Amino acid sequence: MTTAEPLRIGILGAARISALSLVGPARAGGHRLVAVAARTRGRADAFAAEHGVERPWNLAALAAGKHVLSEKPSASNTEEATEVRDAAAKAGTVFMEGFHYLFHPVTRRLHELLGSGELGELRHVETMVAMPAPPGSDPRWSLPLAGGALMDLGCYSLHAQRTLAPWAGGLPHLVTARGGARQGAPDVDEWLDAELAFPNGATGSARCHMAYGDVRMSLRVVGSRGEATAVNFVQPHLDDRVLMRTAAGDRTEELGKRSSYTYQLEAYAAHLRHGAPLPLDAEDALTTMSLIDECYRTAGFPPRPRTTAPASG
Repeated sequence: MTTAEPLRIGILGAARISALSLVGPARAGGHRLVAVAARTRGRADAFAAEHGVERPWNLAALAAGKHVLSEKPSASNTEEATEVRDAAAKAGTVFMEGFHYLFHPVTRRLHELLGSGELGELRHVETMVAMPAPPGSDPRWSLPLAGGALMDLGCYSLHAQRTLAPWAGGLPHLVTARGGARQGAPDVDEWLDAELAFPNGATGSARCHMAYGDVRMSLRVVGSRGEATAVNFVQPHLDDRVLMRTAAGDRTEELGKRSSYTYQLEAYAAHLRHGAPLPLDAEDALTTMSLIDECYRTAGFPPRPRTTAPASG
């Protein structure tokens, strides 16, 4: 039982995912939800009433000297990500982009298998993040709101590959990318595939699709001595299996269905309270966003446009 003071959390955005990504983990950790901001005051008020947020307000978090845990991706394009990185440095506060999957034992186990040498040298990585299409009115299809499959789903595919840099001689670079547009929205990607290459010669295939037949959120790592697949690395609370195949035979490990968002908030709180290390910061977010923009340009799409904050009230 901890005696530490609870974190006082403000939520920027009243999206449905917030209940899973932040409200639940905050309650589990004994933290306080003190503020929420949204595109309209009505949405903020409704969210606050539903989830017991103490008061709604609009917040320029970094400018106000607040620590920030941001939904991924944390900017619309590289220019914005650069501004966020610089603002965080100026404020001297903690900024982290919420790639929650990285904190779950499923992803940790894949990294352990590479680090231990059980899989041998990294040779190939495949990430596939796909889901059935949301309604046409969903903001994820909106270009002004920085929508598209790569922004909502593919960022996981790219980021998961980037985290393998310690076992691949460094970060991957983009070889090629191709994608397909949403019908009636020529600049919004419905799907996008990217091919990557690592300094040690390993290759990567990062795929995403936001109008797929079913849900696929797999991460497969192939080494010189074996391979391992996380069946659902993005949502391990739904499927926590890691399937391994080596010369010793096949086996399945189940790593636990506790929410990756809860692990993430615990790690963030531990950093703020005790200085525990964090694997993500504003520089990492900028590197991811730069790769996203490069994928868009290579696949024939424009990077997402700058966002304009709506008027308060």
